[in-house]
Amino acid sequence: MNIIKTILLVGVTSVCVACSSTKSQTVSNTKAYSNTLKDAYNGKFYIGTALNLNQIWERNEKAKEVIETHFNSIVAENCMKSENLQPREGEFNFTDADKFVEYGEKHGMHIIGHTLIWHSQAPTWFFKDANGNDVSREVLIERMRKHIHTVVGRYKGRIRGWDVVNEAILDNGEWRKSKFYQIVGEDFIKLAFQFAHEADPNTELYYNDYSTAIPAKREGIYKMVKQVIDSGVKVHGIGMQEHNGLDHPSIEETENSILRFSSLGVKVMVTEMEISVLPNGRPNMGAEISDRVAYRKELNPYVDGLPDEKMKELGARYKEFFSLYLKHQDKIDRVTLWGVGDGDSWKNGFPVPGRTDYPLLFDREYKVKPFVQDLIELGRKK
Repeated sequence: MNIIKTILLVGVTSVCVACSSTKSQTVSNTKAYSNTLKDAYNGKFYIGTALNLNQIWERNEKAKEVIETHFNSIVAENCMKSENLQPREGEFNFTDADKFVEYGEKHGMHIIGHTLIWHSQAPTWFFKDANGNDVSREVLIERMRKHIHTVVGRYKGRIRGWDVVNEAILDNGEWRKSKFYQIVGEDFIKLAFQFAHEADPNTELYYNDYSTAIPAKREGIYKMVKQVIDSGVKVHGIGMQEHNGLDHPSIEETENSILRFSSLGVKVMVTEMEISVLPNGRPNMGAEISDRVAYRKELNPYVDGLPDEKMKELGARYKEFFSLYLKHQDKIDRVTLWGVGDGDSWKNGFPVPGRTDYPLLFDREYKVKPFVQDLIELGRKK
C-alpha cells in the first residue's frame, strides 16, 4: 500500500462519533490517532485479524478500511478448514482460499493458513470407508498426507505459517481421543508436521490450542510438542488462542505459559484473541465448539449496548494482556484478533446462542473503541 493511501485510510478510520447514551457502542473520544495498531507494534510483533468471506471478497467497505489500516497479518476464519477445502474425497475447492491468499498478497500481509488437521470441522468421509466403518490406520495416514501435500503445496512460498494441528490436548493435559488419535495414535501429530514440512520446507509450522493457561493443559502441550521435536520433526511455534474473559485467565498463568512454551525454542503466538464481556455459561468453559449452554436472559445483559463502565473494564483488560505481550516481545511473533468487528465474532453465539457480545477492538459499525488509542500509545512507548 502506498503512503498516500495509508494516510487517507488512517484519517477515515480515526473519525469518531460522540456517544448519545451511556450504553452506546459508538466511540466517545474525538482524539485523532497519531498512529495505527500495526505501526505502533512494528518491530515488536505482527498485529493480525481473522477474515470472514465477506471480508475476503471485499464486500464490506467499512471492514476493509479497518483491516488495511490497522492490521498487517491475516488468517482465514473458516475457508481453509478441511471440510471446506475437501468436502468430498479428492474434490478440492480452493475458490475462497485462493481469494484469501490473493488479498493478503495484494496488501503485503503476513499470511497464516488455518488449519490442516483438526478433529472439528473435518469432513466425515475422512475417517470412514464405503461401508461407513472406520478406515485403517494406513488409509487415514494416506488421506492426511494427500490433504496436507495438496493444500500446503498449492500455496508453497506464499503462506508464512500454518496451524498444522489444532486442539489435540484436553484441559487435564491428556490427549484428546479424536478420530485421528483413535485410528492413528499419537503419531498423527508428528506425521502431520512431517507432511507439511515436505510440502513446503520454508513455511513455519505451528501447534494451536485454547485454554493454554491451565497448568495441566500447559504441561500436556509442552510434553507433546517436545515429543515431536525430539523425534526430529520441525515445530516452529505454539499458538495460544486466548479466548479470554474479563476475569479469566490470570495474567500470571498466561505468562507462565509463554515462558514454558518458549523454553522449547519455539515462537509463541497469540492466535485467536478476544475478550468476552459476558458471563460464562458455566464455570471453567473453554473454547470447545461443541459445548452449548441454553439461553437465559441473565446471560445476555447488554442487548442495548455496552455500558461505559464495562467498556473501561474491557479496555483495562486488553491493556493488561498487551502489556504482557510487550514484556515478552522477544518470544511473541504475532497477536491475532479473532475477527474485525464485534458483529463478526463467534462469541455472539458461543457458548450461548443468541447473545450480544462486544469482545473485539472495533464495534459493529467498525468504529474504533476508545481504549484502542491506549493500546497504540502502549506499543509506541515500549
